Amino acid sequence: MLHTLAHLRVGVTAPVRKLQLPEREAEWLRAVGLFEGVEVTPLRFAPLGGPMHLRTSTGAELAIDLELARAVEVDAP
Repeated sequence: MLHTLAHLRVGVTAPVRKLQLPEREAEWLRAVGLFEGVEVTPLRFAPLGGPMHLRTSTGAELAIDLELARAVEVDAP
């Protein structure tokens, strides 16, 4: 079963396995701190399908669109 960042519950930490994105988008995520091997923890989801706010194990905090979160493969917690 494929697990993505969008499927994690708030407060559940999991390592990023793979960015299933075009290289330009993957490079942007890596530049802002979301890359293979880093652990991610969702902090909150905006209502009505809005973006998710997350924290990485390197201390980065960012908000990303749920469609983008569905393209970030994580290891099952």
